[in-house]
Amino acid sequence: MKRIALFASGNGTNAERIVRYFTVEKTAEVCLILTNNSEAGVLERAKRLGIPSVVFSRDDFYKSDKILSLLKNNKVDLIVLAGFLWLVPANILQSFQNRIVNIHPALLPRYGGKGMYGKHVHKAVIDSGDKSSGITIHYVNEKYDDGQIIFQAEVAVESGDTPDSLASKIHELEYKHFPVVIEKILGKL
Repeated sequence: MKRIALFASGNGTNAERIVRYFTVEKTAEVCLILTNNSEAGVLERAKRLGIPSVVFSRDDFYKSDKILSLLKNNKVDLIVLAGFLWLVPANILQSFQNRIVNIHPALLPRYGGKGMYGKHVHKAVIDSGDKSSGITIHYVNEKYDDGQIIFQAEVAVESGDTPDSLASKIHELEYKHFPVVIEKILGKL
């Protein structure tokens, strides 16, 4: 069975959906949830779901092999970034080449890059007057939101949408598509 490590910085709704999906499908398992935020809601979700979790520091991530060793010791096949806000360091990128994926709450290449997350993205989309937004699932490289696109799904941006209402639509796309796309990627490993 393939093994997934999830990285999240926030509430962890996508992480929970992924765990629950693979609990039913049994084609893979989430073996580890990692976060750079000791206050992240994903930690409570991990505890409730019975998934081991690790909180790590900036130094752990960027100035040591601690996280890389943890991933290797847990025999991780795929790293999934689900609301994780830091760039992945070179040592992990090299060891997990084409085995790290991210979900972005907009249609890349627009509205990507440093600072483009959460409500910042949705506000930018609405302010631009775009008629659609969506999600992009992509491989991770050394730049924010720059890796090869794997999958996109769209939703209409309506005249009365707010960043919050658009975020709700985007979350529904994430919940529907992210686990399925992860499963397809795992099938190719």
